[in-house]
Amino acid sequence: MSHRRLLGIARLTLTLLSATALSVQAGAQTANGRTPAESPPPSWPQEPRAPKGAPNIIVIMTDDVGFGASTSFGGPVPTPTFDRIGKEGARYNRFHTTAICSPTRASLLTGRNPQEVGMGYVANWATGYEGYNSVIPKSAGTIAQILKANGYNTAMFGKGHVTPEWEMSAAGPFDRWPTGLGFEYYYGFLGADTSGFEPSLVENTRPVTPPAERDYILDRDLADHAVRWIDEHEATQPDKPFFIYLAPGTAHAPNHAPKEWIDRFRGQFDGGWDVMRAQVVARQKALGVIPKNAADAPRPATLPRWDSLKPEQKRLYARYMEAYAGSLAFADDQIGRVLRAIQDSGQAENTMIVYIQGDNGASAEGSFDGKLFEQTALAGATGSIDYAINHIDQIGTKDAYNLYPGGWGWAMNAPYPWSKRYGSHFGGTRNAMTVMWPGHIKDPGKLRSQFLHVSDVMPTLLEVAGVQAPAELAGVKQQPITGISFAYTLSDPNAAPHRTQQIFAMSQNLAIYKDGWVAATAPMVTPWEKTRPKPVPLEQRQWQLYDIEKDFSEAHDIAARHPAKLAELKDIFWAEAAKAKMLPIHASEGGQDGRPDVSEGRTSFVYTQPVTEIPETGAPPIVGRSFRIDAEIEVPAGGAKGVLAAHGGRFGGYSLFVDGEGRPCFTYRYTPEHVTRIVGYAPLTPGKHRLSLNLKLDREEKTSGGNATLSVDGAAAGNGRIDRTFALIVSHTEGFSVGSDPITPVDDAYQSRTSAFTGSIGRIEITNPR
Repeated sequence: MSHRRLLGIARLTLTLLSATALSVQAGAQTANGRTPAESPPPSWPQEPRAPKGAPNIIVIMTDDVGFGASTSFGGPVPTPTFDRIGKEGARYNRFHTTAICSPTRASLLTGRNPQEVGMGYVANWATGYEGYNSVIPKSAGTIAQILKANGYNTAMFGKGHVTPEWEMSAAGPFDRWPTGLGFEYYYGFLGADTSGFEPSLVENTRPVTPPAERDYILDRDLADHAVRWIDEHEATQPDKPFFIYLAPGTAHAPNHAPKEWIDRFRGQFDGGWDVMRAQVVARQKALGVIPKNAADAPRPATLPRWDSLKPEQKRLYARYMEAYAGSLAFADDQIGRVLRAIQDSGQAENTMIVYIQGDNGASAEGSFDGKLFEQTALAGATGSIDYAINHIDQIGTKDAYNLYPGGWGWAMNAPYPWSKRYGSHFGGTRNAMTVMWPGHIKDPGKLRSQFLHVSDVMPTLLEVAGVQAPAELAGVKQQPITGISFAYTLSDPNAAPHRTQQIFAMSQNLAIYKDGWVAATAPMVTPWEKTRPKPVPLEQRQWQLYDIEKDFSEAHDIAARHPAKLAELKDIFWAEAAKAKMLPIHASEGGQDGRPDVSEGRTSFVYTQPVTEIPETGAPPIVGRSFRIDAEIEVPAGGAKGVLAAHGGRFGGYSLFVDGEGRPCFTYRYTPEHVTRIVGYAPLTPGKHRLSLNLKLDREEKTSGGNATLSVDGAAAGNGRIDRTFALIVSHTEGFSVGSDPITPVDDAYQSRTSAFTGSIGRIEITNPR
């Protein structure tokens, strides 16, 4: 048979087969009641679309900034970005936070009281009670999750501080990292604070090192990333609205800023905190942010008067405040860069900006003298004022982790009593806020005085976005939102407040607001007492009473004149506390037994390759116990240097390393004032070695001293005495690493960026008793 005939038969067969297939397909479709002509057109899954006209939204929150810190609220720190928003939009002088970081941030994101979402205290001091365990439940969906589900792009930059500490490692889970809380992109730090010059950073869910720039500083870096994200968003999908949460972490310790910004304030605080507070109150009255008849709250009896201080104290304390002012002013400048990027993108007219100046009142945690190193208190040590005076030029630089004396916090919280941590009084809970939304605010620049709470922000944003709070989110039924939208204040600055009641509970400092009255517990301990008084049982605590419609600043306790009103408010407090999951009221130190521990039961930690920045809760637990490090390494012919294992950094930690001369070394940095370095007797020879460090404590308990011994291949190679060890943690900012010390160096003998071990690491094991 010819080739041409075979080809013809094949073509005919294919034609018959195709016709048969079409007939079968048509028959099947007909059997299902549908013919080919009736088939639906192709369709694709669609992304959710935001409601028509939904604005872009940016929420900005600074850290540890008192009501009286910013210029437009009478303060000494120029904040032109914050001030401009208030001038062109709205200012609020009765906005309230929760008195400390994590609860405010959780309440902001979820629209609920903090204990209702498990965040009754800071995440790093969580306790095992439902309202305080730091685990935001899936039944409390965040503003980012809801807006994302309704057609918004979402991004966060800066401080998180709402992730449970035991969930911060690479093992996750990541549900309560920013990316798990609804932010499609995250760049910042998860903990309470970090260095402005050498920060511990996370991008999405991975640790990253900051750019190697000579003049690097975190607030500029955060602004750079935010601007880049805005530019990329506008280049790809400009019609899709975005939600940005910018939380720089300034002006929490450490108060870092470029030197020229700190030097702008040289000499401006030499008059002291007494004079500054009086000036702030006078300016507040002149600006109209407090009533003309408002009295300055009484001065704490335990706070040292400025004129009682020695000249060297005044010089040191003033420099601390100069650094604080420089850091806040610089942060405001960088926030301005982000807002200019929105302006340049052409989106400013359709963008709502909420700028909250502080997540609580200004801090008094610096106590009498301030702190050159915030970590000193975590180490259970007392910093030397003489040491600080001799290192005064380090304040505001990478070599310090400075926090000002508490007197400045009292001054910046004018005209209110108390400070951060005191949820009982407005010095801890009242913060300045400005809002701008072009074309939607009546009487721009006019003061709004409705009583508001940070939980009100989330429902406000949902209302302006035209989005309903869902009854169910990602398959989980949602708990009620207790926040109340304040969108009504935008169009009516004089509207009657929708919020008539609010409960506050921070540790054992309690308050209830109801229809113009406040009942509050008198604090047991002031920030300036060197000796803590004996605790007073909760049922015996003194309560104070304020009529804040007549007494704006809580200056006059009238409990003795109105016992019935006080009793009524106390009853309301306890009823509301039960509903808001605030019970049991307890100190932050209690209830931590049994906390989740990713290292539970482990006595050996083995690493066979370099790792970086394992957080404290995933690192070998060496606090209060003896431990041993065994490193199997190989030294090349030319010698080796670098870090084998390190935890922490410049402000506290330990490091096993090989120095530039090839000698094995161990450094234990209890604080920057207490550093022990043990140097090996001789350089390591080329070849394989087993390098060991054994730290044997006198007693298996926190802060105990001990003896450290270095050995090489079983032979003693060096030893030394460590007089005191860590009291609580190794480091709250820098993790554990193998093969390098990537953020800041534990020992000044090496630099972090060149700290990688230049030999080979076969195996490193850290063992400790349980």
